Amino acid sequence: MKASAFVYPWDVNGDPEAGARIAELGVQQATLASAYHSTRALTPRHPRHRIVTAEHAAVLYPPDNRWQGRELKPYAAGDWAPGDAYGEAAAALADAGLAVHTWVVLAHNSRLGADHPDTSVVNAYGDRYPWAPCIAQPATRAYLVDLAAEAAVRPGARGTELESLGWYGLTHLHAHDKTAGVGLGDAGQFLMSLCFCPTCQEGYGEQGLDAEELAAVVRAALEPVWQGAPSDGGWAGVEKLLGEANATATRAWRDERARTLQETAVAAVRAAAPADFQVLLHADPVSYHCGANAGVDPGHILSVADGVVVPCAGGTGLLTPFAEQGVDGAVLAANFTVVSGMGGRPGSLATDAERARDLGASELRLYHAGLASEGDLVRVREALGGL
Repeated sequence: MKASAFVYPWDVNGDPEAGARIAELGVQQATLASAYHSTRALTPRHPRHRIVTAEHAAVLYPPDNRWQGRELKPYAAGDWAPGDAYGEAAAALADAGLAVHTWVVLAHNSRLGADHPDTSVVNAYGDRYPWAPCIAQPATRAYLVDLAAEAAVRPGARGTELESLGWYGLTHLHAHDKTAGVGLGDAGQFLMSLCFCPTCQEGYGEQGLDAEELAAVVRAALEPVWQGAPSDGGWAGVEKLLGEANATATRAWRDERARTLQETAVAAVRAAAPADFQVLLHADPVSYHCGANAGVDPGHILSVADGVVVPCAGGTGLLTPFAEQGVDGAVLAANFTVVSGMGGRPGSLATDAERARDLGASELRLYHAGLASEGDLVRVREALGGL
């Protein structure tokens, strides 16, 4: 199976051994961040530093003049990724014999929400989520589409992986996160992720709903959850809390906004890219799910993109809905965490990869070559050597 490791530019730049070390894992590709959210990252082998703090979401290359005069535009990185940090790292990885694909984070940007609060998701209580741009708003959609095209199609890149190309909601490891005190469950997470910005309020109206009444229903439905009552799982739980008609209408609005954004962004990337440029989405096969792995309809997304990257850290079951589509040539990449300190299981990678292949996976993604300890990397090399 073809395997790719996720990498940040700061894992590579300033470390002359980084490219060869990643290639020696047995991967054929590096998926290199070109646009990324704020983070604090460990660099356990870098000769110059051990911690990199990316203070805000940024592009890791010099943006072009398409952004001149626009209110919404990408932010340049600070000293954690100066200049064309992406281009420098991509060249080093290519010199090590690796194919380089871009890794583009889209609808996840706390700096955008801080500077432009009106772009953010607003929940039924009126709270804004600055990390979560509302993907229904026209200006935000235009920004995300152009960012996708620019950040994906960097010089020398052979493809891209688009993360968070869909709704982002409540769930987010935000700074010192303190939101786990009440178990919301799948249904509660959906209700707390519904957006009530002016654009979404109009959208609910197009679905025959009164937005103020819907917000009141959401608040009333969540009250027992705040008191500690468990919420039912899955879509049935959403229908129980909201009522079937409300649930169906809200999902119709949100699914349509996500689908059309995905279609438009992928088309923009392809228009900017050379021939045979591969476009993948980080995806979850349940369309109402929010987060970095955007909720999608499996059949639809495989008709739009060349394939998907599917989270498998908690098991390989999410691969099945995509594999069942039977789309010839579609890439189905199983994404495994190989950093043991982050809950990964590098020692079981060979077994996990075989299970993923049995379920239809054609490729592997390994999160994350720069964050892993040397012991984790040894286990990855052993596992890939046996596949």
